[in-house]
Amino acid sequence: MTFDTHVRRGHPIIFGLLIIFGIIQLSLSAWLTSRYNANHNYRNTTERDRVRYVLFCSIWTVVFSFFYLFMFMVNPTGSVLTSVASHLLFLGISWIFWVAAAAAVTEMLGGGLNCSNQSIFVYCGQLNALEAFCWIIWIIITIALIVVIIRGVSAARRGDGYRGGLVAA
Repeated sequence: MTFDTHVRRGHPIIFGLLIIFGIIQLSLSAWLTSRYNANHNYRNTTERDRVRYVLFCSIWTVVFSFFYLFMFMVNPTGSVLTSVASHLLFLGISWIFWVAAAAAVTEMLGGGLNCSNQSIFVYCGQLNALEAFCWIIWIIITIALIVVIIRGVSAARRGDGYRGGLVAA
Protein backbone atom coordinates (compact mmCIF):
# COMPACT_ATOMS: atom_id res chain seq x y z
CA MET A 1 0.00 0.00 0.00
CA THR A 2 1.51 3.34 -1.04
CA PHE A 3 1.38 6.59 0.86
CA ASP A 4 -0.97 7.91 -1.85
CA THR A 5 -3.49 5.24 -0.90
CA HIS A 6 -3.25 6.28 2.75
CA VAL A 7 -3.82 9.91 1.79
CA ARG A 8 -6.80 9.01 -0.40
CA ARG A 9 -8.34 7.13 2.55
CA GLY A 10 -7.17 9.45 5.31
CA HIS A 11 -8.11 12.82 3.80
CA PRO A 12 -11.88 12.19 3.99
CA ILE A 13 -11.49 10.77 7.51
CA ILE A 14 -9.48 13.72 8.85
CA PHE A 15 -11.64 16.35 7.18
CA GLY A 16 -14.79 14.46 8.20
CA LEU A 17 -13.58 14.54 11.81
CA LEU A 18 -12.89 18.26 11.48
CA ILE A 19 -16.42 18.79 10.21
CA ILE A 20 -18.02 16.67 12.96
CA PHE A 21 -16.03 18.21 15.82
CA GLY A 22 -16.40 21.64 14.24
CA ILE A 23 -20.19 21.26 14.19
CA ILE A 24 -20.17 20.14 17.83
CA GLN A 25 -18.01 23.14 18.75
CA LEU A 26 -20.15 25.44 16.62
CA SER A 27 -23.28 24.25 18.43
CA LEU A 28 -21.71 24.63 21.83
CA SER A 29 -20.24 28.08 21.22
CA ALA A 30 -23.40 29.30 19.47
CA TRP A 31 -25.51 28.14 22.42
CA LEU A 32 -23.19 29.88 24.90
CA THR A 33 -23.18 33.03 22.77
CA SER A 34 -26.99 33.06 22.63
CA ARG A 35 -27.22 32.58 26.42
CA TYR A 36 -24.72 35.38 27.01
CA ASN A 37 -26.57 37.67 24.60
CA ALA A 38 -29.95 36.92 26.17
CA ASN A 39 -29.01 36.88 29.87
CA HIS A 40 -25.82 38.96 30.04
CA ASN A 41 -24.57 36.49 32.67
CA TYR A 42 -20.98 36.21 31.51
CA ARG A 43 -18.33 36.84 34.16
CA ASN A 44 -16.71 39.61 32.08
CA THR A 45 -16.51 40.72 28.47
CA THR A 46 -13.35 38.68 27.99
CA GLU A 47 -15.30 35.47 28.60
CA ARG A 48 -18.03 36.57 26.19
CA ASP A 49 -15.54 37.58 23.50
CA ARG A 50 -13.51 34.39 23.74
CA VAL A 51 -16.62 32.29 23.29
CA ARG A 52 -17.51 34.41 20.25
CA TYR A 53 -14.02 33.87 18.85
CA VAL A 54 -14.45 30.10 19.24
CA LEU A 55 -17.75 30.46 17.36
CA PHE A 56 -15.91 32.20 14.51
CA CYS A 57 -13.20 29.50 14.46
CA SER A 58 -15.88 26.80 14.36
CA ILE A 59 -17.69 28.38 11.44
CA TRP A 60 -14.37 28.85 9.60
CA THR A 61 -13.43 25.22 10.16
CA VAL A 62 -16.77 23.70 9.18
CA VAL A 63 -17.16 25.77 6.00
CA PHE A 64 -13.61 25.34 4.70
CA SER A 65 -13.25 21.70 5.77
CA PHE A 66 -16.45 20.85 3.91
CA PHE A 67 -15.14 22.74 0.88
CA TYR A 68 -11.76 20.97 0.92
CA LEU A 69 -13.39 17.58 1.48
CA PHE A 70 -15.74 18.16 -1.46
CA MET A 71 -12.93 19.34 -3.73
CA PHE A 72 -10.74 16.37 -2.80
CA MET A 73 -13.57 13.94 -3.51
CA VAL A 74 -14.23 15.53 -6.90
CA ASN A 75 -10.63 15.89 -8.10
CA PRO A 76 -7.85 14.81 -5.74
CA THR A 77 -4.95 15.27 -8.17
CA GLY A 78 -5.48 18.11 -10.62
CA SER A 79 -7.01 21.12 -8.92
CA VAL A 80 -5.24 24.13 -7.46
CA LEU A 81 -7.67 23.85 -4.55
CA THR A 82 -6.47 20.33 -3.72
CA SER A 83 -2.79 21.26 -3.98
CA VAL A 84 -0.31 21.00 -1.16
CA ALA A 85 0.06 24.80 -1.08
CA SER A 86 -3.68 25.35 -0.76
CA HIS A 87 -3.94 22.80 2.05
CA LEU A 88 -0.91 24.32 3.78
CA LEU A 89 -2.51 27.76 3.64
CA PHE A 90 -5.87 26.61 5.02
CA LEU A 91 -4.43 24.32 7.69
CA GLY A 92 -1.76 26.84 8.70
CA ILE A 93 -4.30 29.60 9.24
CA SER A 94 -6.66 27.18 10.99
CA TRP A 95 -3.84 25.96 13.23
CA ILE A 96 -3.10 29.54 14.32
CA PHE A 97 -6.81 30.23 14.92
CA TRP A 98 -7.29 27.08 17.02
CA VAL A 99 -4.13 27.34 19.08
CA ALA A 100 -5.18 30.90 19.94
CA ALA A 101 -8.74 29.77 20.75
CA ALA A 102 -7.63 26.81 22.86
CA ALA A 103 -5.04 28.84 24.74
CA ALA A 104 -7.47 31.71 25.34
CA VAL A 105 -10.22 29.45 26.70
CA THR A 106 -7.74 27.46 28.79
CA GLU A 107 -6.34 30.67 30.28
CA MET A 108 -9.85 31.99 30.94
CA LEU A 109 -10.79 28.82 32.83
CA GLY A 110 -7.48 28.48 34.60
CA GLY A 111 -6.79 25.14 32.92
CA GLY A 112 -10.23 23.68 33.51
CA LEU A 113 -13.05 23.91 36.01
CA ASN A 114 -14.23 21.65 38.78
CA CYS A 115 -17.94 22.25 38.46
CA SER A 116 -18.78 20.80 41.87
CA ASN A 117 -17.03 23.51 43.84
CA GLN A 118 -17.04 26.71 41.80
CA SER A 119 -19.63 29.46 41.51
CA ILE A 120 -17.86 31.98 39.27
CA PHE A 121 -18.83 30.57 35.87
CA VAL A 122 -22.54 30.13 35.11
CA TYR A 123 -22.16 27.49 32.39
CA CYS A 124 -19.36 25.43 33.92
CA GLY A 125 -19.92 22.13 32.10
CA GLN A 126 -20.37 23.80 28.74
CA LEU A 127 -17.21 25.86 29.19
CA ASN A 128 -15.24 22.73 30.08
CA ALA A 129 -16.56 21.06 26.92
CA LEU A 130 -15.69 24.18 24.92
CA GLU A 131 -12.09 23.95 26.13
CA ALA A 132 -11.86 20.22 25.42
CA PHE A 133 -13.18 20.50 21.88
CA CYS A 134 -10.83 23.42 21.16
CA TRP A 135 -7.88 21.18 21.96
CA ILE A 136 -9.33 18.19 20.07
CA ILE A 137 -9.77 20.25 16.91
CA TRP A 138 -6.28 21.71 17.31
CA ILE A 139 -4.83 18.18 17.57
CA ILE A 140 -6.66 17.04 14.41
CA ILE A 141 -5.45 20.10 12.50
CA THR A 142 -1.89 19.54 13.75
CA ILE A 143 -1.94 15.94 12.49
CA ALA A 144 -3.32 17.05 9.12
CA LEU A 145 -0.73 19.81 8.87
CA ILE A 146 2.12 17.38 9.54
CA VAL A 147 0.84 15.01 6.85
CA VAL A 148 0.49 17.86 4.34
CA ILE A 149 4.03 19.04 5.07
CA ILE A 150 5.31 15.50 4.47
CA ARG A 151 3.32 15.33 1.24
CA GLY A 152 4.70 18.73 0.26
CA VAL A 153 8.24 17.50 0.64
CA SER A 154 7.48 14.42 -1.47
CA ALA A 155 5.71 16.56 -4.11
CA ALA A 156 8.74 18.85 -4.29
CA ARG A 157 11.04 15.84 -4.65
CA ARG A 158 9.02 14.38 -7.50
CA GLY A 159 9.22 17.74 -9.30
CA ASP A 160 5.67 19.02 -8.82
CA GLY A 161 6.55 21.69 -6.25
CA TYR A 162 3.99 22.80 -3.70
CA ARG A 163 1.42 23.30 -6.42
CA GLY A 164 1.40 19.53 -6.81
CA GLY A 165 -1.46 17.50 -5.43
CA LEU A 166 -1.57 15.65 -2.15
CA VAL A 167 -1.61 12.45 -4.21
CA ALA A 168 0.43 11.74 -7.32
CA ALA A 169 -1.42 12.05 -10.60
